[in-house]
Amino acid sequence: MKRASLIATLSLLALLSACSRQDAGPGPAERAGKAVDDAGARAAAAVDDAGDKVRDKMQEQVAKADAAARRARIDAQDATEEARRNLDRATEKVGEKVEETGQKIQQAAH
Repeated sequence: MKRASLIATLSLLALLSACSRQDAGPGPAERAGKAVDDAGARAAAAVDDAGDKVRDKMQEQVAKADAAARRARIDAQDATEEARRNLDRATEKVGEKVEETGQKIQQAAH
């Protein structure tokens, strides 16, 4: 029985010492877990920051592409209007030449 009492007493002391160590501060496993948690939080923040930078750059590029498309649309409209004006001038000149030719034919016929 003395042996059982001794084992019970030693077990109780071991249990109490384990409890008192927790009160003294975190153990190695808790510190390692906290370090892993902190590293994960830092990594998540870095990924968020990188995502924000990528989003901002993408928005810049979309804005540049939109501006280029607007300029191209305006340039196409300007080119179309100039082509129409040139076609009108060419049509007018052809009309003048046809009229001159008609007059020459009439003069030659008289």
